[in-house]
Amino acid sequence: MRQLHYVHDPLCGWCYAIAPLIQAARGVVPVRLHGGGLMTGARRQPVTPQLRDYVMPHDRRIAALTGQPFGDAYFDGLLRDASAVYDSEPPIAAVLAAEQLGGRGADLFARLQTAHYVEGRRIADADVLVDLAAEIGLGREPFAQALADAGGAAVQAHMQASRALLQRLGGQGFPTLALEVDGELRPIDVNAFLGQPQRFADWLRGELPAPAAADANALACTPESCAPPAS
Repeated sequence: MRQLHYVHDPLCGWCYAIAPLIQAARGVVPVRLHGGGLMTGARRQPVTPQLRDYVMPHDRRIAALTGQPFGDAYFDGLLRDASAVYDSEPPIAAVLAAEQLGGRGADLFARLQTAHYVEGRRIADADVLVDLAAEIGLGREPFAQALADAGGAAVQAHMQASRALLQRLGGQGFPTLALEVDGELRPIDVNAFLGQPQRFADWLRGELPAPAAADANALACTPESCAPPAS
């Protein structure tokens, strides 16, 4: 059995950078999502000028390296909205809820990334999460109940397990990928495939060797590197 394990965070810009890789991978192997919780607990914080100034250089670099789109509604809307809150826990719970309802976790995760980085929507808000789930075809009431069930202790346990997996894989932060083959986990150098989704898919099929990594430090999204300390 082969499957791809993906330790991620919905508010991680570098996870958005590899979204095309994950989309390509889903056509080849099952993808299991593990939400690590980049901005939770004491690192949950409102949008401030400090946060905006901190994340924008990362976003500009991602756009330059990968061509991933960032919308004006994000740069000039969400990142200037002092009433918005960056909190990874609700969207991670939403992904768990979508997976529970119909195996749609990866679909909702992709939708969350576009909603955040292109449309500037507040993906930590429960009503926005319900709207986004409905947009991918999940029923509002069943999803709202599943979201409530996935919160609290359930999402905390999931994030704890995800961080344990991250440590086991020797990952430096988000994103971290590993290919499981017959029960053996094989960490993947994500840098080697950045901006090359078709090559990644071909490699997962066993058709190509991995290319040499061009920049070993290209991807490193940790609480310390991707967000300022909460004030």
